Amino acid sequence: MLTSVVSAFIHSLSLSSDYTTMPPEHQPQNQIKLRILQGNLSALNLAVREFVEANVTLCQPDSLHICDGSDEENRAILAQLEEQGVIKKLTKYENCWLARTDPRDVARVESKTVIVTPDQKDTVPTPLGGGVSQLGRWMSPEEFDKAMVQRFPGCMKGRTMYVIPFSMGPVGSPLSKIGVELTDSPYVVASMRVMTRMGKTVLSALGNDEFVRCLHSVGCPLPLRKPLVNNWPCNPEQTLIAQIPDRRQIISFGSGYGGNSLLGKKCFALRIASRIAKEEGWLAEHMLILGITNPAGEKKYMAAAFPSACGKTNLAMLNPTLPGWKVECVGDDIAWMKFDDKGNLRAINPENGFFGVAPGTSVKTNPNAMATIVKNTIFTNVGETSDGGVYWEGMDQSLPQGITLTSWKNKPWSSEDGEPCAHPNSRFCTPAGQCPIIDPLWESPEGVPIEAIIFGGRRPEGVPLVYEAFSWQHGVFVGAAMRSEATAAAEHKGKVIMHDPFAMRPFFGYNFGQYLSHWLSMANHPGAKLPKIFHVNWFRKSPTAGFLWPGFGDNIRVLDWMFRRVNGEDGAVPSTVGYLPCHNSLNLQGLQFHVDLGELFSLDQKFWQREVEEVRKYLTTQVNDDLPKEVARQLELLQQRVKQM
Repeated sequence: MLTSVVSAFIHSLSLSSDYTTMPPEHQPQNQIKLRILQGNLSALNLAVREFVEANVTLCQPDSLHICDGSDEENRAILAQLEEQGVIKKLTKYENCWLARTDPRDVARVESKTVIVTPDQKDTVPTPLGGGVSQLGRWMSPEEFDKAMVQRFPGCMKGRTMYVIPFSMGPVGSPLSKIGVELTDSPYVVASMRVMTRMGKTVLSALGNDEFVRCLHSVGCPLPLRKPLVNNWPCNPEQTLIAQIPDRRQIISFGSGYGGNSLLGKKCFALRIASRIAKEEGWLAEHMLILGITNPAGEKKYMAAAFPSACGKTNLAMLNPTLPGWKVECVGDDIAWMKFDDKGNLRAINPENGFFGVAPGTSVKTNPNAMATIVKNTIFTNVGETSDGGVYWEGMDQSLPQGITLTSWKNKPWSSEDGEPCAHPNSRFCTPAGQCPIIDPLWESPEGVPIEAIIFGGRRPEGVPLVYEAFSWQHGVFVGAAMRSEATAAAEHKGKVIMHDPFAMRPFFGYNFGQYLSHWLSMANHPGAKLPKIFHVNWFRKSPTAGFLWPGFGDNIRVLDWMFRRVNGEDGAVPSTVGYLPCHNSLNLQGLQFHVDLGELFSLDQKFWQREVEEVRKYLTTQVNDDLPKEVARQLELLQQRVKQM
C-alpha cells in the first residue's frame, strides 16, 4: 500500500497509542506519542487499522480522532474551527458559517494534480511530436516516492489526525463505494460530513478491505514556521494531489481548498472511480442528474455534462417556466452509471451535498439553490454583510440601508473597489437533502434510469442552442469534441475557448483514448437501452445584442423537446451537426424574451470548418495513436457534411 521508500521510513519508527503508561526513560527511541481523542483504534477493521497506524507513524500527529458522523461531533468540530478563527458564524442564518482561505489556496490546482502509474501511457496518451499532455499529468512511482518523502514525514506534528470513513453513494447500495480519508484539517471533516455519508454506519458496512485509501495534510506542522493568512493553514509551494489507481489510493498535500482536500469529490468520484468503472464495466462521469415530469405525469431522468461553472447546478435545480412541468434534482455534479440486468442505464449521485459556485447564483438564476443554502451551510470565500449574511456578484439582492460589505479578503468593500467582493470560485457546501426539489429517488440504492445524456459548454458563437446526435457513436464523438470558455474553477485566466472533452479533461483517471473506447463499448452491452445523446449551448451571443437565449427556467423548453424526442416523436431535421428542432417544435408559448430562431440555430460553414480543424488538431496531437477508429471516422463524417453545407 505504501511506497518502498516511505515504508522504510515507517519501519524506522514505532507507534504507541498508550504512551502515558510508560515512563519516558523506558519509551523506545523514535516512538510516536499518540493520544486517542475519540474512537477505538483496535476496534477498526484490520485493513483500516493498518492504514491508520502506518500513516500515524509517517505523519506523526499528536492525537487521533476517529469520526462517528454524529451531530454532537459536528457541533464540536465547528466550535473548534470557530475558536481557531478558521470559520465565522453567520448570524443571519441557521447553523451557517463563513471561511476565508489564504488567497493562494482558492481553486483546484490542475498543474499540481497527477496520476501515478508505472507506464505513462496508462495515464495519458503520448502527444504527437512530444510535449506536455493536456489530458492529465503523469508522475512516475519513483518521482512520487521522492515527493512523499519530501512532504509527509512529520507533516502533522502538533495536530490531530482525523479518520473519516465515508461512503460515496447511499450506504449499502450496490453502486456505492467506500473510502477512508485521513486528514489534519477539521474544515475537511466538517465539509466531508456534508458532501458524503460519513461515520459509524460506513464502518459497519465495510466488511472487507475494499476501500479507497485517502491521505490529506495541509502541510503545516506545529509550531508554525510562518504566520497563517486568514488563519488558513496551507502550503502552496508544496501542494501535490496524487491519485494512484493501481492501489486505489489518493494522496493530497498542501491545500485546504475543497476540490483538493475533500478527497471523496473529484479525486475519488471521478479520477479513481473512472478507472474502477473501466475495469468493472460502468461509467463515472462529471454529470448532473435530474428527473423531469411532463404535464401528463410522465417522468424521465437525464444526465448532463458541463464544465465547472457552466450551469450544472442551475440546470439540476431548474425552476420551469412552462406550466405543468416539474424538475427534481438527483445530483448537480457527478453521476455513476451502470447497466442493470434489463439493459437500463442506472445512475446514482455518489455525493451527499452540493459544493456549488456561489457567484451568479440568485433567486432569478437558481431559486432552489438559494432556498437550500440558508441553513447548515459552509460558505468559503464569499463576501459578508454587516448583518451576518453573505454576498456575491450576481446575487441580485439590494442591501438594506446602512448594511456594509466585507470582501473575501476580509477587507471593507464597495462597488468602486475594482475587484469582486466574492472570489469568482467562492463556494457553498450544503446538504443535498435540504433542496426543496430533491428527487424522491435521489438515494435509491438501485439508481434512476437515464434516458438522455446532454453535453454542453459556453460557446458564444457558432454552436446552436440544441442538437441531437445521430447515433451513440456520433454522441461519443460530440462528447470528445466539447469545447468551452475557461472558468474560475481552476487556475486558468481569461475567456479562452478550451477543449474539455466530456467535461472531464481535469478528471480522467486513465488514458483518454481508452476512455473513449470504453464509452463506445457501452453499445455492446447485452440488451443495452442506450440513452439518446444531445448537445446544448445556452450561451450563444449576438454580435450586437447579448445572449440569444434567456436560459435559466426557460431551458425547460429545450428539455421538453428532448423529452419528446426520447419518446420517439418527430420534430427534428438532420443538419451538419446533428438533428435540429424543426419549425415550431420548440414550445415558445409565453416566452418573455424575443428569440431569433434563425440566428440561434444558424450554422456558418466557415465557423464549422474552423471547428473541424480545431477538433482534428486536438485529437491528432493530444490523443494521437490512442484515438479509436470510430471517433476518427465520426470526425471525417462531420468534415464531409461541412463541405456540403
